[in-house]
Amino acid sequence: MANRTTTFFQDVYEVVQLIPLGRVSTYGAVAAYLGSKGSARMVGWAMNAAHSLPDVPAHRVVNRVGLLTGKHHFPTPTAMQERLEAEGVKVVGDQIQHFQKHFWNPVEELSL
Repeated sequence: MANRTTTFFQDVYEVVQLIPLGRVSTYGAVAAYLGSKGSARMVGWAMNAAHSLPDVPAHRVVNRVGLLTGKHHFPTPTAMQERLEAEGVKVVGDQIQHFQKHFWNPVEELSL
């Protein structure tokens, strides 16, 4: 089981690395792209484990309505918001403003 989890986490990281600057995706959208539509929580666990990986922009993955639900896994309570705002994504009350404008859906964006 650990090997499959490791492989799934690596697959998640590869997708998250493709999220463009100034865009965000959701746990569910990443899971759906990987063929595991019901595995949004596992994507969240992968993001929680990614904070020590400098090449994985975990701050660009939020919940399905644009809330910064993973912010408590960052070094400070405001780090996730600060990183997003540095990329031009406005956040108010832990909510991404104009979420649909910033939403990056790998199912659509990475389709062949």
